[in-house]
Amino acid sequence: MDRTIIDKLWDAHVVTTRPDGTSLLWIDRHLLHEGSFLAFDQLTERGAKVAHPELSFAIADHYVPTRRKLGTTPEIANMVEQLEANTARHGIRLVGLDDPRQGIVHVAVPEQGLTLPGLTVVCGDSHTSTHGAFGAYAFGIGASEVAHVLMTQTLWQKKPRTMQVRIEGALGQGVTAKDIALSIIAKIGADGAAGHAIEYAGSAVRGLTMEGRMTLCNLSIEAGGRLGLVAPDETTFAWLKGRPAAPAGDLFDKACEDWSQLRSDPGSSFDRAVSLDGAEIAPTITWGVSPEHAAPVTATVPNPDAIADEARAAAVRDAIAYMGLTPGQPLDGIRVDRVFIGSCTNSRIEDLRAAAAILAGRKAKVPGLVSPGSSSVKRQAEEEGLDRIFREAGLEWADSGCSMCVGMNGDIVPPGERCASTTNRNFKGRQGPGSRTHLMSPAMVAAAAVTGHIADARPLLAGRT
Repeated sequence: MDRTIIDKLWDAHVVTTRPDGTSLLWIDRHLLHEGSFLAFDQLTERGAKVAHPELSFAIADHYVPTRRKLGTTPEIANMVEQLEANTARHGIRLVGLDDPRQGIVHVAVPEQGLTLPGLTVVCGDSHTSTHGAFGAYAFGIGASEVAHVLMTQTLWQKKPRTMQVRIEGALGQGVTAKDIALSIIAKIGADGAAGHAIEYAGSAVRGLTMEGRMTLCNLSIEAGGRLGLVAPDETTFAWLKGRPAAPAGDLFDKACEDWSQLRSDPGSSFDRAVSLDGAEIAPTITWGVSPEHAAPVTATVPNPDAIADEARAAAVRDAIAYMGLTPGQPLDGIRVDRVFIGSCTNSRIEDLRAAAAILAGRKAKVPGLVSPGSSSVKRQAEEEGLDRIFREAGLEWADSGCSMCVGMNGDIVPPGERCASTTNRNFKGRQGPGSRTHLMSPAMVAAAAVTGHIADARPLLAGRT
């Protein structure tokens, strides 16, 4: 019987299944951060041990300061110290704040080759789906589930329905994985993939780099999906080769042979299928307070009076009011107060290069912060001179961490201010109380920085790519 890649990954990890259909899954990689102390507290209360410490990996990323020299608050310092103590007690490998491999978990862990095709990957963070870019079955879990994995290396799960999102056709200049993801969410809604695991397929997806695929899978959660993934291929294998924790030599060649089988069979069927034409996707931004409030930069703010569904019209009306916009207002030209480039969605070297291509030789009209996704990305960016481009443009160059994505350690958008951001969520107050967030790609954020307003990045890229 033909199976989807989602079926294959699920079946390969089922330990047992209850009569109600809930299955116990084996977990290959368990990722932890300084917010995992609640799960460790549960272990202490039970007097329990970690079943397989060699399969857990901890990293300080969520609450750490992006301005290391300024230090951090006592509360956050205590969380980092707790992570150090808990991992030492249980024999778990830790990438600490001063480790040269430090970074946002969904950026730094793949860099080490710990994320591999065919694995199950979990973490106490909703955007764990990022790792699905490698053909892994990766999803976020809660504190009690983190404790369960620590104690058993397994997790009870209900098998999700399957969805395939296929994007065929060549993308236009300046169109990125972020634009694809926002276009998908705008089409199916923020709950359009609820209860589903998503496979992204099609020539446009195959044409993405691994960085782009990570961005695409990262945003699966914003469509309501349980997870998102891309079947591994030569692009995946080339990216993984030589990574510290990846197989080496003949073992790597053998692994690639096995990984090549991780694809949906030609006759397999999905519970739902969605398709987009890659050639029709334009640089896309959000105008409201949900990732589904997204539209091409050439569009206008919607008119709620033209929406027949009264509940949806009311939500749009509320979003427009919160964002301080006007129905029919062109998106291109909306003034911004600051910009942010970072987060687990768009802070990899490819993202920084895209922003630098716009900013080189230009000055930002608004303040902004650039936070690379890992210490490794930061070093590479500095070797390439990207940090100099950001600084000369007038933006601040910081260290790695979740930063302004979650309004942490003073990296916030002041009340009432509008931020062009590469992050993943634009909920009310996400980047600080009263903040207004417009999600977009790194190039689009850079375009907003140099113009002082939301702007189409494509004219600014002319002759630069």
